[in-house]
Amino acid sequence: MTTIFCRKVRRPECFPNPSKKEKKIGRLQRENFRPAYRSGAKLDYGTDSGVYPHGDNAKQFGKMVEWGMKPLEAIQAATVNAADLLGWADKIGALETGHYADLIAVSGDPASDVHVLESVKFVMKGGTVARNDLTAR
Repeated sequence: MTTIFCRKVRRPECFPNPSKKEKKIGRLQRENFRPAYRSGAKLDYGTDSGVYPHGDNAKQFGKMVEWGMKPLEAIQAATVNAADLLGWADKIGALETGHYADLIAVSGDPASDVHVLESVKFVMKGGTVARNDLTAR
């Protein structure tokens, strides 16, 4: 969604404080998400960082599902769609040879319940484990 609203967000009157931005842009985003999705527009994952506390970014998955996407489509918006729209599909967005080895793991099935993505248990960045709360203690 960040791509669709880029011009609006760059307007200075949208930045006085995050809550004003949310009131101004949030409703517009919610009103336009379903029609954009239903029309077949390729949507990417955007968290509007700064509207809510850092670390709550994964809540956007639940919103995307609430507004009409299937859970797997919301996950694809953050992976393959984002990679494609950024022009980096040859480097990110898939678990393939030659791509960056960036991945996460959660307890549960995000294709059934995207809210499990709000509690990441394992992070690998560039092939290096950055966090592992899954190992037995």
